[in-house]
Parts: sequence; structure tokens; C-alpha cells
Amino acid sequence: MSFDTIYKGSNIVTHNNTYISDIAVKDGKIMTVGDLSKESASQIIDITGYHLLPGVIDTQVHFREPGLEYKEDLNSGTKAAVLGGITGVFEMPNTNPATTNEEALREKLRLAEGRLFCDYAFYAGGTEDNYLELPKLEKIPGCCGVKVFMGLSVGSLLVTDHDDLNNIVSSINNRASFHCEDQDLLEKRIDFQVQGDINSHEVWRNDEQCFKATQRIVNIARMNKKNIHILHVSTKQEIEFLSKNKDIASVEITPQHLTLNAPDCYNKLGSYAQMNPPIRNLSHQKKLWEGINNGTADIIGSDHAPHTREEKDTEYPNSPSGMPGVQTLVPVMLNHVNNGKLSLERFVELTSYNPSELFKIKEKGKIEVGFDADFTIVDMNKERVITNDWIVSKCGWTPYDGMSIKGWPIMTVIRGNTVMQNDEISDPLGKPINFIR
Repeated sequence: MSFDTIYKGSNIVTHNNTYISDIAVKDGKIMTVGDLSKESASQIIDITGYHLLPGVIDTQVHFREPGLEYKEDLNSGTKAAVLGGITGVFEMPNTNPATTNEEALREKLRLAEGRLFCDYAFYAGGTEDNYLELPKLEKIPGCCGVKVFMGLSVGSLLVTDHDDLNNIVSSINNRASFHCEDQDLLEKRIDFQVQGDINSHEVWRNDEQCFKATQRIVNIARMNKKNIHILHVSTKQEIEFLSKNKDIASVEITPQHLTLNAPDCYNKLGSYAQMNPPIRNLSHQKKLWEGINNGTADIIGSDHAPHTREEKDTEYPNSPSGMPGVQTLVPVMLNHVNNGKLSLERFVELTSYNPSELFKIKEKGKIEVGFDADFTIVDMNKERVITNDWIVSKCGWTPYDGMSIKGWPIMTVIRGNTVMQNDEISDPLGKPINFIR
């Protein structure tokens, strides 16, 4: 049998093993893994000395289209993704209009056709009045699930009432994702928000209101016997609590909560470090790393949420929350691998294997025969400095500007197609991600 491509001599990394082997690809699928020295292919790519990972999936991005395309759009956001080694994304529903009905979801899928550089799926937003429609939205090809905002962030989506949350959780069939900040506490604590003082952001949106919201939604999920996913966990209380509720809730942590810390990031970056939930102090960050390494954490997602420099330069609290991250997720986390903070196999588990398992992605996230030939190929010895000039997101900046990195994505392969190699990007060929429903 002649193959389309054979990748020779790679260090293949899975969630539980690292080994040297060849991989053969045909028609976008992995056909054989093993010694292929006697086999032929249309092209042979020698990646000896590099590490081949299952394609990294970023399960939390905000690409701002429709409605806010001046910040980002589906094309520019996915271009940033593949440049950073990402092969698939889950995009969030807080656009304008919000993705809360079938018409809006299908319009996003239409807007994506032929324009996205990586594969993609879209969240449907849960609201107080659309819970009866959610089971239908979950089944639409290209929908990754339901997303609910329990605390007001960017956009208008918000669900706070217990009965409304219960209606949503009881109606869904697949794992739903939650932004856990308690809106009542945020409103009660509004006086902690100090005009012109970015350090007050973390005081206002404190650890207590995150913990309260997380406890609340886990209890609702347990009552309904449904699985949920807690996004951008930022507090030590949540890690401790969620470690005892793994049968119900999966856990996502962002690279920025693992890398930046208060008060240093606010003193250095000002409102460019502002996000929801906020970057917190080292005691919280230490507990997040414990969650990464003891199995409490399931997924690392970037929460890519770009805003323009002009918006970010507005005086707090009028400055918007959010920062770009899809392009920097892989290099920042590879740097942590090289620094001994986690293993490369654990990184694969958090960014490929677990997203596939938890969200029931069809034929992605693993190096197995029959799976899509999605690969993030990295040079663990490559040293670079992240700079604003490298960022292709429309916002044109990164909180990691000037950060020295060891470990870098050198090739992004999607369904057997090389879409990025040494910062050179091919034409858009992204397709909707399929799920086992």
C-alpha cells in the first residue's frame, strides 16, 4: 500500500507513553504506526529529534464573530491557532448576537465555511428561556455543547436563578461548561472596584464568589445526575472541592492562571492582565499546579479573549476583561514542561486526550489507527522569545511579550495537511469537528 505521507523517526507522545516510531497517513487518517522503513509514500517527512503530539485542541476561545470582528474574527483567530500549534478549537457563544438558538448557531457554521485555518466547533449559550431548545442544539453537527455564564463577563449572557440553572442542567444530554462567578456576590462587592486601580479587580472578583458559584453548580449537577465542566478554575478552594467531585465535574485551567500572578502581573501589565476570573496570588497558583499534577485538572484551555489596545488602555473599571492566548498556549506550556512543572505526556493528556474523551470528539486527540492525522509537532530544544510582533490575532498583543521560551511548535498538521511549518501558514481548510452523540 502506498501512503500519502510517512512521518519518519519521531518521538511520539501520547497521554501515557513516549516512543520512537513512524506514522503513515492516507486520506487524512492515521493508517499505520510502526517501522515503515520499507514502505513508500508520496512524501516522507523526517522529524527525527522532534516530538509528535496528537493535535492540540483549545477548548475555550472567543473569536468575536459575529458582531465584534474589529477585535477578532473566525479567520484571524484560527490563523493564530495554527501558528501556535493548535489543530482544533471550541468557540464561545458570547458574540453579538449571542449563539443561543438554532438560527444563530447555523449562521456561525455558515460563516466558518472555507475561512477557518483549523477544525472547529461552536458552543450554544444557555439562557433562562432557551433550555427546552438546548437538547436539539447539542445534536447539531459542529456544536461542542452548552456554555453558561453564572457571572456577567463580556457580553450579555447570564443565568443566576437556581430554577433556571436547574432547568438547563436537567435538560442537557452532554457535558455542559460553566463560567463560575457568583453574580449576587459580584454585585454586593461592587464597592471593592476602585476607579483607576487595576489591583482592585482581583479584590472585587474574589476567590469566595468563584468558590460559591462552583459549589452551587456542582450540587445542581449532582442532583440531576449530569456531567459538567468548570472553566478557568482560579482558586485553591475550587481545586480542593473539585478534587472530591470528579465523578460529576471536570476541570479546566488556563495557561495564564498557571503563569502570571498577582500583584506582579497587574503592576507590570496594568489592565492588559485583566480577565474574568482574575489572575490571583501565588498561593492560588501553587494549588492550581497541584491540581495539574494530581489529576484534579482535566483540560488546559486558553480562554483566548482579545480586545484592542485602545480598549485595554481605558481606565479601570471601564477597561474590558480578557486577553489573547490561543497562539501562546503551546509554547508557554512547553516551557513549563522544560522547567519540570509537568511532563510532556501530562500536557498531551490535558490538551488532546482528555478533550477528546470528555467531550466525546470523534476520531481526534489520539495517535491511533483510524483517527484523524492531526499532529502538533514540537521542538523541545528550540528557544524563542514571544513578542507582540509574532501575534497574528487582530489585537496585536500578548501578556507574554518578552518572555523567553524553550519548546516551540514547528509544524501543525490537520487531517494530514501541513497547515503551518516554521511560521509559514497554508490556506484555510478547517472543518467542523464531529462528536459521538
